[in-house]
Amino acid sequence: MKRPVEHGAMAVSGYTVPWHMAAGTPVALHLSSSRPLRDVRIVRLDTPSAEFMDWHVEPTGHAASHRDFDHGSFLKIMATELAKAAEITGVAFEVYLTRNDGARVLFESGNLRLGLEDGRLTSGHDGKLSEAGEILPANTWLTVEISSDGGGTILKIGSDDLLSPYRLHHQLDLRWSPSGDMVFGTSAANDVRTLNAKFAAIALQTAVGRIAWTFPTLLPSGPIASTGGDSALLLEAVNQPAFCMTSRRWDGSSFDPRLVPSHYDAVHCHDDDMGGLQWPASYHLHVPAEASAGVYAFDVGHDEGSERIVFFITSTGRRAPLLFLVPTATYLAYADEFLPAHLYEWLCEDRGHRFATDNNLKSLYDYHSDLSGVSIVSYRKPKATLRDDYNYPLCGCPHNLPVDLHFLRFCHNNGIAFDLITDHDLHERGLAGLEGYRAVITGSHPEYMSVEMEHALRQFAAAGGSIAYLGGNGFAGKVAFRDDLMELRRSPLEAGRTWDGPIAEQSLSITNQPGGHLRASGRGEFSLTGVAISLMGFDGARPFTRTPESRQPSAAWLFDGVAHETFGDEGIVLGGAAGYEVDATDPHLGTSPDTTVIARATGFPDSFVHDPTRWYEGGAGELESRRCAEMTLRHLPSGGLIFCASSVAWCGALPTGDATNDVGRITMNLLTYLAAAKSRPDPDRRTGSD
Repeated sequence: MKRPVEHGAMAVSGYTVPWHMAAGTPVALHLSSSRPLRDVRIVRLDTPSAEFMDWHVEPTGHAASHRDFDHGSFLKIMATELAKAAEITGVAFEVYLTRNDGARVLFESGNLRLGLEDGRLTSGHDGKLSEAGEILPANTWLTVEISSDGGGTILKIGSDDLLSPYRLHHQLDLRWSPSGDMVFGTSAANDVRTLNAKFAAIALQTAVGRIAWTFPTLLPSGPIASTGGDSALLLEAVNQPAFCMTSRRWDGSSFDPRLVPSHYDAVHCHDDDMGGLQWPASYHLHVPAEASAGVYAFDVGHDEGSERIVFFITSTGRRAPLLFLVPTATYLAYADEFLPAHLYEWLCEDRGHRFATDNNLKSLYDYHSDLSGVSIVSYRKPKATLRDDYNYPLCGCPHNLPVDLHFLRFCHNNGIAFDLITDHDLHERGLAGLEGYRAVITGSHPEYMSVEMEHALRQFAAAGGSIAYLGGNGFAGKVAFRDDLMELRRSPLEAGRTWDGPIAEQSLSITNQPGGHLRASGRGEFSLTGVAISLMGFDGARPFTRTPESRQPSAAWLFDGVAHETFGDEGIVLGGAAGYEVDATDPHLGTSPDTTVIARATGFPDSFVHDPTRWYEGGAGELESRRCAEMTLRHLPSGGLIFCASSVAWCGALPTGDATNDVGRITMNLLTYLAAAKSRPDPDRRTGSD
């Protein structure tokens, strides 16, 4: 159902295609605006001060105007496809209704519409509804059969639920005359809210036989072809419903769609689904071939201010020894988070979240209106919270992109050269995207990774490369990418932090691999970095204090010039170096014995909660002793090292401009060491000596 963009919170919104690109390639800007535009310029954001570029931005002829959002997914067989079939005498399908209030449409074709009105079945011919009055049961599989019978139409709906069987046999007075498009889950005009429901096993009965569709477990790249009949007919899944869903055939015998695909042949439609948008491009830019890799934005000016639409220019060849890995997966997972007021206390205002709420946008942290989790998202949409001036309402301070920009500006201020790659690039290129570099540096919160990304980092470290993990709660959640889409299926391991998907529907539709935590697949945080999230909270951050182990020759170089035993008592994220989400070691969960804890932060407020996935053998006493963040260092046999700042707030504790502090000195020592380090095994490092 289309609705105009609500621009009350942001006069301009938009997205770029692609979201990241190499120098010398084109990028298009797609905009919706409620106000006349003044100008569109390019600004670089990762430099010490915003730097406007003299690049030529060209209008396309499609002036920015007030666009629409199309909310809600449904299924459709076009009239042109139906015309290929012999006379249609019946249709059957399976449906699993979830939460549906108000007026909805279950099925429409020609002069027949089956609807719901607050859960009660309605039926009608030629747009004239007649009350059937039956309340259709939700959360159980129903089989719907519609067939022509002489001068009338027969409707049968049944459920084989053993505890709550349901049967409906209804005679409609007028004969069904299929014509136009056939739609499931909305009206033919798509002018009502779409249905929250799973669909499966759609079939047509024709004069010469049966035509059927089976929904694949793997996300299709286009319409789905039928089986049976003289020629395949195409069915469209409109506006990105969720595939690889349990169907009526699922019996609990397997959680793997690759083993029992017939158990996962359902698709889940939601009234707030939104696939990649198709707004016309309003402006084009051909990125100059000499452009430096970095974080940029289209600065779109209007009569009341401006908005910045962020994009990334990536490195095409190695120019520096260090490579910054932009966590676009985390940015996309958080983008447009809803943060409903009845669940969360806002500590600050942010127009991006107001825009998301006003327009019913959803992030991968949100629920659909039927309380199932949002599991797939496209970057072809406004990402209203992805801004350099963004403040996260839950902590009242910068989060994600602005914190990473704070780190990159620190690098520029201190002469630290770096190349740049996005994690989506790394997913596509694998180890080849890292070869030749001495170290990979992460941002403040690299939480989400594909299996391919994580494997490339392991290969890189095994070949002598180093990883500087400058964040917290990283390398945790498994995602999958395809084109503009990213998918995330959450698991019970994440209980207490966001939506919890059923174990049976944890597999990713893009790959059919199990979703959830990388850790659950024998990969992820502990086995890669040695640390994982231990605490999360939105109150004051804490400083770190050095451990005796930090004075060993293998670690002491990191603290050269550091003035204090305790450091990191200031910063733009909750006022310190250890905060928001912090990490700690756990040998039971996979921390390597050669991982050294070189600093520890303690004294966190009671509002900081423990990670619910950890279990402590020592009970309450051990639990209390593990209320900490642990900065670690690990020298690898390959010659590389892994440094873990173990805090989302670490980069935010870096100094600004020409100022210095101990967090800055440690970070400078680390980066200069890594930039000069040999990318090969070093026997001295194997013994822990400097």
